[in-house]
Amino acid sequence: MTTQIENVPQGRVLSIDALRGFDMFWITGGVIFFRALFKYIDTPFFDALYTQLRHTKWHGFTFYDLIFPLFLFIVGTSMPFAISKRIERGDSRKKLYIHIIKRTLTLLFLGFIYNGFLDFDFSNFRYAGVLQRIALCYFFTAIIIMNTSIRTQAITAGSILIFYWLIMALVPVPGFGAGILTLEGNLCGYIDRLLLPGRLCYGFGDNEGILGTIPSISTTLIGVLSGHLLRTSLSKFRKALGLLISGAACIILALIWHLVFPMNKILWTSSYVLYAAGWSLLLLCLFYWIIDIKGYKTWAFPFVVIGLNPITIYVLQSVFDFRIIADIFIHGFINYMGDFKPVFYTLCILMVKWLFLYFLFKKKIFLKA
Repeated sequence: MTTQIENVPQGRVLSIDALRGFDMFWITGGVIFFRALFKYIDTPFFDALYTQLRHTKWHGFTFYDLIFPLFLFIVGTSMPFAISKRIERGDSRKKLYIHIIKRTLTLLFLGFIYNGFLDFDFSNFRYAGVLQRIALCYFFTAIIIMNTSIRTQAITAGSILIFYWLIMALVPVPGFGAGILTLEGNLCGYIDRLLLPGRLCYGFGDNEGILGTIPSISTTLIGVLSGHLLRTSLSKFRKALGLLISGAACIILALIWHLVFPMNKILWTSSYVLYAAGWSLLLLCLFYWIIDIKGYKTWAFPFVVIGLNPITIYVLQSVFDFRIIADIFIHGFINYMGDFKPVFYTLCILMVKWLFLYFLFKKKIFLKA
């Protein structure tokens, strides 16, 4: 494992790749596996853990509500290494803009494919989506990085959250009024119903709709600020301390803001942004401390393998059924496993996905959207 992890492409911060892989682990089957495991164990403690692996229906926050903003945060964390570094060494700004546009369009295209664009059923097609939001956050954040200072980026992140809070509180929705944060009466849903064609995710609006994409840019920008911190000449200890203090501050501020603007993943409220960012900063601090400061790298190898090809597995698992491969090897005995069958079956599918990514890693194939 040690020699393999040293094969990671040079110039990367290993803790960022590992954290990205940890995040994608849950999306690629980790959640399904642990749901099955906790249901199999079936004790009050594990029942409580099971609820953390489902999204909050409306207001509130669970562990599973962290997964998407954590990914956007990591997208932002990586950007100073990819963009700011090139600007500082004098790379062509024109080429950088072309790269940003190409990557944005690729992510949008993959998002449409993921949502079933090739079915050509446009009346029922969902135009918004996870990859579409990643694309838009990447694009606008990249433009901000290209044209502003670190201080301005921080001010922009905060200003977006305040602006979003104000419009959600003050702009009235016809038939409901201003400041209504119910499923039916919120401003985000109203704008989605007004402007988004096709199918909406939750009927009254879309989880990755138009207005909610604005504060998600702040999620990415907070990641950018953490990336800038990791690129400074400060000692590794002081970098970790900065992440720790920033994470704690975000969580405290989020809990206060929650009293007047509740955490809500679907609406991507400002308190939700800060709360998710706080935990993202603490997780980055933990991974950075263990991997880059203490030097314990081997344990992170399975996550790094996932983290180097995250979009690849996200899209591929939507168009290819990995159960087909798992069934080849386990169909002869899986039905004899009784109540443990769902746990073992989901683990096997997860392993098939990981082995596919490991094959790409061994061949040094890293597909970037």
